[in-house]
Amino acid sequence: MAVADAGAVGGSIEDWDGERLYGFDRAVERVAAAVEAARSLPFPFTLTARAENHIRGNPNLDDTILRLEAFETAGADVLYAPGLATVEEIGRVCAAVGKPVNVLARPSLTFDEIAGAGAQRVSVGGSLTWTAVDALVSAAEAIRDRGDFSVLRSAPPREWLTRPA
Repeated sequence: MAVADAGAVGGSIEDWDGERLYGFDRAVERVAAAVEAARSLPFPFTLTARAENHIRGNPNLDDTILRLEAFETAGADVLYAPGLATVEEIGRVCAAVGKPVNVLARPSLTFDEIAGAGAQRVSVGGSLTWTAVDALVSAAEAIRDRGDFSVLRSAPPREWLTRPA
């Protein structure tokens, strides 16, 4: 696993080939192969198996759960179904599996709602980037359209940028 050779201690495998979802059996075979590779490493490697249904045009919760259950059986450490939209969907997924579930943050849900539904990990994906891009576009439009520089901010103190979390 090249990613482990580069120093990573975790990674994910999707059931999406860039154009379509893998068939169920092929998706499970890929997860099983990734688990085997991860377990052959001389250090712990956390493998997340992703069921891409909800972000790839197949919002079938039953199929998502079936895939995640199979990925768990194949040995995945964390299960992830990006695109779950409601507390109820998250709760159903979490109740169906015994491994930690990762959920993609959504503006319509709070952390407490996601965690309360049973998720043990929350990802923001590219959302922070898109939030920053939106702020940049809004500021640029204010300057272009109204000559309004009040939207600009000074750089934060250097310590703010390098402080520990």
